[in-house]
Amino acid sequence: MSETLPINIVLADRTYRLKVDPAEESMVRKTAELINQKMGEFRLQFAGKDTQDYLAMVLLWFATAQSNGTDALLEAKNTLQSLQELNQLVGRHVES
Repeated sequence: MSETLPINIVLADRTYRLKVDPAEESMVRKTAELINQKMGEFRLQFAGKDTQDYLAMVLLWFATAQSNGTDALLEAKNTLQSLQELNQLVGRHVES
């Protein structure tokens, strides 16, 4: 079992104490920074909302971005498979 590292993360002006794997610390901090950055952008775009509204907007943005990344990965895998099949066909034709 690996040791966890206690860190403090600030999200929406609230501090959270987390225990993370040392290898994941940088990723967790960068994600928290991105969340806070997006909240700031949404505050500028949609004035007058409360913190919970901004968090909900960031959550929706993040989930959509992740979904788009998954779709792109799936499309890349399909393209790779098609290219491999095409390469096999060409290879068979060249051998003939």
